[in-house]
Amino acid sequence: MNALVINLTRFGDLLQTQPVISALTADGYNTAVMCLKNFAGTTRLMRGVSETFPMPGAALLAALDRDWRDALRIYESFCSEIEERFSPDLVVNLTPSVSARLLALQLGKGREVRGFAMDSFGFNADTTRWAAFLQMASASRGSSPFNVVDLFSRVAGLEKTAPFMLAEPQPMEKISALKLLENPADGAEGFIGFQPGASEDRRRWPVEHFRELGAMIWKDLRRVPVLLGTEGEKPLGERILDGADFPAINLMGRTSLNELSAVLRRLDLLVTNDTGTMHLAAGSGTPVAAVFLATAQPWDTGPAAENCLCLEPDLPCHPCPFGVKCVHENECRQRIGCDAVFHALKSFVRQGDWPELSGRGVRAYVTGRDELGFMVLNSLSGHGQTDRYKWITLQRELYRRFLDGEDLSGFAPVSPGFSGDFAAKLSAPLAECRDFLFLLSRQALLLRSDPMEKMKVKFLANFQKIKDILSSCQELSVLSSLWELESRGQDSMDGLVLLLDRYMGLINCMCVSVV
Repeated sequence: MNALVINLTRFGDLLQTQPVISALTADGYNTAVMCLKNFAGTTRLMRGVSETFPMPGAALLAALDRDWRDALRIYESFCSEIEERFSPDLVVNLTPSVSARLLALQLGKGREVRGFAMDSFGFNADTTRWAAFLQMASASRGSSPFNVVDLFSRVAGLEKTAPFMLAEPQPMEKISALKLLENPADGAEGFIGFQPGASEDRRRWPVEHFRELGAMIWKDLRRVPVLLGTEGEKPLGERILDGADFPAINLMGRTSLNELSAVLRRLDLLVTNDTGTMHLAAGSGTPVAAVFLATAQPWDTGPAAENCLCLEPDLPCHPCPFGVKCVHENECRQRIGCDAVFHALKSFVRQGDWPELSGRGVRAYVTGRDELGFMVLNSLSGHGQTDRYKWITLQRELYRRFLDGEDLSGFAPVSPGFSGDFAAKLSAPLAECRDFLFLLSRQALLLRSDPMEKMKVKFLANFQKIKDILSSCQELSVLSSLWELESRGQDSMDGLVLLLDRYMGLINCMCVSVV
């Protein structure tokens, strides 16, 4: 059996497809990957990929500028090549874009399709509620309590996330890594990697912090900093080394992806921002200490390996929303101090575990897995008793059951014990939402038996009211978007009645939990 996995995203997200591929391989599938041409080399880092189909996105766009018929010919030729060379029995689409849905529609004709899908009329036909949640949560910072690898696995219709284990480097790549790291300074006892780059400047831990940390780990731990990054990130490395009083190996712009993978496996650990290199290290078994700033947060995009350290600033505004300018002059970049990071590294290098980090202005977590195999973050800084942590934990419990299709009407969740202010903040919109859902459910039953045009107008207006109530509370924003997407996708009164019952069960559980 052949399975084609479609992931038209960037380097890090593509790497996080590994557990899906591993699970499909374990189920007996010969698995191929369709990805953007720019990231086709990524699949050589992955286990179980029998074939790669690079999507010629740039060629398609250029053809569209010339003549749409040229673009159509490129598209048809690309799909025909996949049919002839691979002929998938199963198509798994992990990308919600229209282009990815069209590819799944074309290649999935007469076959099983999982994940993000589209029907022949161009309407949403996702095969699981987890797909809708992934699409909505990715745009709502601070609202997703699930790691991307777990979301990908659920979207792919898998009951449990497979381990995140990337491919072993080839022998020649291991030799290259040895050469790149040879002749360290006298007295060196190992290497600690630095990845100072990130997708945005505001998501980068400051250069001066990396420089200060480099001096500390050499003086006290006799570890040599190894600077990692792309050709375009070389200026960051030069700034770190400008005036540095410690030995270092600068590999920025000097490694292929495969050589980078081999280098990472020779490090004692990696200090990094939220980057593709972080995911590469996690999937290679390299311990990670990751800093999450601005829009980055570890609950959804953190390293998908156990016993990694995640640090984020202990600020009420973190993580900040996408597309919004910071009004605090990027204060979060300075909040995570070098002393806190070094304290954690020192404990890990000398004792093999991460220390308590209370009272240092950071929210610190160590990664693990819960009883169902989902990635989880366990607090090292005393934040497990905060409202934010309790709310994320509650969402994990309720959303998992809700998205898996469990009947929540008889479920009695245990209240996490929120503070009075936080409970009051959530209670009002949840109670109002519950009342409107009850009203809608009664109206739906009436309309199902006696469709009245005037009542239909009021009925549909109340659907918008539900969205408005939920979106008024930041903690409920992802649920607001999910409601809007699911309610618009219903094409029958029976479907709406079932939808209302599902949301009534979820909102009732939330109401009970926040009291």
